[in-house]
Amino acid sequence: MSQRIDYAKQSSELVRKMTDLSMAVKQGAIEKSVLTLVDIRASQLNGCAFCLDMHVKEAKIQGERELRVHHVAIWRESTLFDERERAALLWTETLSRLPEGGVPDAIYAQVREHFSEKEIVDLTFAVMTINAWNRLSIAFQAVPGSADKLYGLEKANLA
Repeated sequence: MSQRIDYAKQSSELVRKMTDLSMAVKQGAIEKSVLTLVDIRASQLNGCAFCLDMHVKEAKIQGERELRVHHVAIWRESTLFDERERAALLWTETLSRLPEGGVPDAIYAQVREHFSEKEIVDLTFAVMTINAWNRLSIAFQAVPGSADKLYGLEKANLA
């Protein structure tokens, strides 16, 4: 697989703005470990090899347990996630695959049990951002692992 277009080169200003948004999300109210789970799950749902590769490596560098990373795809059946993480994963799935008619009240209520209003907004921006990155990487066939040095992901020792 080779990348179709170097989108960062072709639209550097827009990519800078997206990067700024990503950095702002990381500085928001949601803990980094939850953000990483969100990034992994959205990338799985969207089939984004580049982003999934990146965020699995990021999780390892952050000290996430390997089995939990494997269980993100089966989080509903897994006993490895707490209720806050489950709510974040539910929100990620719901917003990544918007149901007809919008977000059901029952799902919002479930998420609201574990997140403040500010946290729900920040979590929503996190889901929006990873979905946008997924779409860029999928559209232009970003090659998994091709930015490892740029992002310091070689430290994960997963190559």
